[in-house]
Amino acid sequence: MPSSVNKSIRTLIKKGEATPFPSNISPMLATLVDKPFDEEGWLYEVKWDGYRTVVYLNKGEIEMRSRNNKSFNEKFYSVYNALKQWKINVVADGEIVVLNDKGISDFGNLQNWRSEADGELVLYLFDVLWLDGYNLMNLSLIERKEILNSITPSSNIIRISESFNTGATDFFKAAKKINLEGIVAKRADSIYAPERRSKDWLKIKTGKRQEVIIGGFTNNEGSNKPFSALLVGVNNNGRLMYTGKIGTGFSIKQQKEMMQQFKPLINNKIPFDHEPDINKPSRFRPDPPRATATWLKPQLVCEVTYAEITADGVMRHPSFEGMRVDKNAEDINLEKEKPVEDVVHQTRSSSIKNISNATVMKKKAVKKSSANLTSKLIKAPTDKQRKTLLNPTEKSQTKTVNGHNITFNNLDKIYYPAIKGQRAVSKRDIINYYYQVAPYMIPYLKDRPETMIRYPNGINGESFYQKDVTGKVPDWVQLFPYYTEEGGNRNFMVCTNEAGLLLMASLGSLEIHPWSSRVQKPNNPDWCILDLDPGDKTTFEQVITAAQTIKQVLDEIGADAYCKTSGATGIHIYMPLGAKYTYEQSKEFARVLVTIVQSRLSKFTSIERIVRNRQGKMYLDFLQNRPQATLAAPYSLRPKPGATVSMPLHWDEVKKGLKVKDFTIFNSVERIQKQDDIFKGVIGKGINLKQVLKKIESVFGEQNMHESIRNL
Repeated sequence: MPSSVNKSIRTLIKKGEATPFPSNISPMLATLVDKPFDEEGWLYEVKWDGYRTVVYLNKGEIEMRSRNNKSFNEKFYSVYNALKQWKINVVADGEIVVLNDKGISDFGNLQNWRSEADGELVLYLFDVLWLDGYNLMNLSLIERKEILNSITPSSNIIRISESFNTGATDFFKAAKKINLEGIVAKRADSIYAPERRSKDWLKIKTGKRQEVIIGGFTNNEGSNKPFSALLVGVNNNGRLMYTGKIGTGFSIKQQKEMMQQFKPLINNKIPFDHEPDINKPSRFRPDPPRATATWLKPQLVCEVTYAEITADGVMRHPSFEGMRVDKNAEDINLEKEKPVEDVVHQTRSSSIKNISNATVMKKKAVKKSSANLTSKLIKAPTDKQRKTLLNPTEKSQTKTVNGHNITFNNLDKIYYPAIKGQRAVSKRDIINYYYQVAPYMIPYLKDRPETMIRYPNGINGESFYQKDVTGKVPDWVQLFPYYTEEGGNRNFMVCTNEAGLLLMASLGSLEIHPWSSRVQKPNNPDWCILDLDPGDKTTFEQVITAAQTIKQVLDEIGADAYCKTSGATGIHIYMPLGAKYTYEQSKEFARVLVTIVQSRLSKFTSIERIVRNRQGKMYLDFLQNRPQATLAAPYSLRPKPGATVSMPLHWDEVKKGLKVKDFTIFNSVERIQKQDDIFKGVIGKGINLKQVLKKIESVFGEQNMHESIRNL
């Protein structure tokens, strides 16, 4: 039994019947009624527009199952991963939904959900059926609610579906005002009756909705759509009764996906009890386009909204809402509202006595205002940070990024083999990483030509540089021209947004190498770079010492600077220039700085360009400040074991104990999202180089400055 629950909750749990862990529970169902009602002894909840889900957690094993007993483990992997953190043995009932930015569930978005980039996935729990050896289904609802509230973890993904002890009329008005699907009324003293459509649970919908069976589709003459309308029906005394055509509510993308489901079911036999007149005129369309029908085996279920059902049983103004993978066709009947007067009898007094103010809101607190009630009905998403773009199973996925469709293939390919204590990193992991950090990286990539270093077979395979992308990238990619004597006119790729970043990643560019200048000012870098590159006879601690010394020098001359790990063996130091100076001036400024630093650290540093002349010392590289020279961008991955990241640092982090391997694909996203972009000053206003050079002369004396900067 969970150690966190108090004595009174433990007593409630032990009122249940001691039983083994259940393996298959069909959820309790609600009866549809025609209108809200105000009765004592009832609790009211939001009717979430999603997939009903029974959750089984037992000794670390997790299973999420739909009403028709299909597993949701793989499809809704983010909920599955969240449940892994709930260390408990329990069976609970709930609903998986996708929330919009206001906190309202959207069934269409749920149906189209493939990854965390597609919306905020939430599991709302509203009942507990079994806990740590005890069957709780014969306890009253209010008792089960108390237990559920005491054991549910605090999580953005796993939430409690709140119950309200208030009049249904006000509750329903609030639900309708904010376009919820409806509300559910539950007797406070009701037991949980598996598989039964009970009159102790009632649902009241804010609009007309119905699950229907797809028996075919039409194609209008001259139309180039995959199909024009769905032909649907419901079960009626063992036969499929036609309920109309649905021609709206789906996108072309949805239609293409649905056609893949339809193809195996195409059949010559009409599935309905009579052949529908698919070309029947109506007062709205007296001359409809000529259509032909394709019949399907009646196995697929979808949900529609509609205005009303006519006397001949056909829906008026139906609109497609989504496919129902959680429902079996044999269970689909026309759901008719029952008069509430015939269902709700005088409430037993025990219903009122069992209500606990600790679990359910008091009427007075809820009825203060409709705005107050509305705010308590829904909870907007709180975690605004990006999760993943690609789901963990499909090897090929197409995503729309910045309005462009990008297909990511071979997603299981391993780019970084596993090392001790760390799993392998796949192409999927790479793209998900760059998707998550894109908002932080793009400022250092936007409008900059890119040199791609591609690793098509991972870090242990052959790699190659690619500058020219002419004819090798989609038409939407911006190009920047250059000329070579060998090849004539060529083009760099220019990154303008995250679509460009993800395209490069999909091409095997593990590390991202932008220019220091933008296409608007190609000869004027936005920053000056010092690259501290350790030699054979130097240690990373000496790299740290060199970085600290550079910071001391820069402080003495009043120049701002930002540092990051290289992600390989060294440290990069950037000074903002604001695109006010040329590459030549940036390089010569860097030369002055490294000359000063090298004079202080001559025992282990060098500014010799030729490697053999350095004698194993650390190279203070200032020559990165040349046109077309590139370094790995902030937050870029590096092709090193462990998938290290070039990570911006606070200066007080540059001290003994710092390790390049501290920052990897596995921990960097959390750090970046928590700290925000601490490197952004690099693309700020920039230093006043003329004043800084004067300060250098004042502090360090006459320096051998190049003519390009002497007379700034």
